[in-house]
Amino acid sequence: MSLVSTEWLSKNHSDVKIIDSSWHMPNVKRNGFEEYNNQHIDNAIFFDIDKNSNKKNKLPHMLPEKQEWDKIVSNFGISNSDKIVIYDNSDVLSSCRCWYTFIFFGHNPNLVSVLDGGFFKWKKENKKITNKKTKIISTNYSSTKNIHLVKNKVEIDKNITDKKFKVIDARSKNRFLGLEKEPRSGLRSGSIKNSFCLPFGDLINRDDKTFKDKNFIKKKFEDLGVVNENNIVFTCGSGITAAVLALAYSLINDKYSPTVYDGSWAEYGMIE
Repeated sequence: MSLVSTEWLSKNHSDVKIIDSSWHMPNVKRNGFEEYNNQHIDNAIFFDIDKNSNKKNKLPHMLPEKQEWDKIVSNFGISNSDKIVIYDNSDVLSSCRCWYTFIFFGHNPNLVSVLDGGFFKWKKENKKITNKKTKIISTNYSSTKNIHLVKNKVEIDKNITDKKFKVIDARSKNRFLGLEKEPRSGLRSGSIKNSFCLPFGDLINRDDKTFKDKNFIKKKFEDLGVVNENNIVFTCGSGITAAVLALAYSLINDKYSPTVYDGSWAEYGMIE
């Protein structure tokens, strides 16, 4: 159950751990944590995608090490058996990145879901929000890394000739084609050779920020020649919206485990 509805969360609110993982592109000049402090779903915990990343790596918000992840999640008061619902208030659906990270670190995929429509839809429906600080009791979380769910640059380069998996890019068509300048400095324009483009926004309803229906999503992937394949790797600008496509694909292929090129174009497009 990759997605849950606002109705579902309303009914099951007291039985789940709720995470706000709002993250915004630097150019929009919004602060997810400040917005969370002003208003959030009752009992939600704030997950800072940048803060809870690998600080030893110069690339943006790369996956943390196991020891750090265990500490982060334990401090959130989350246990291995908890059902988790993640939402965001972001144009890039950053909740999907948090969803992917929990699955990468071995949390049962059936126990991690994203709130369809996020905070936008929740507020639109006048459901309960608060600015009260959430009380947290620390736990002793222990993760197990699923290393096959992440690809590095060496593997991406090798695959250009080996063609063992398909790489699908979540960025806009113009960025993918190199017709638009990258928002991050120090990066060239363009895309990974032999990769495909499926802008993540194409799969999202504009009126309520929910995912489009499964038949539409299935057709979008079929247009790229992807039919019930499991060897699919998603990429984007810095690993955030790649997870949006990974979640979308999981909706139409329940045997697929989300796999992301973590460095994405922030690494691959680096001007040396």
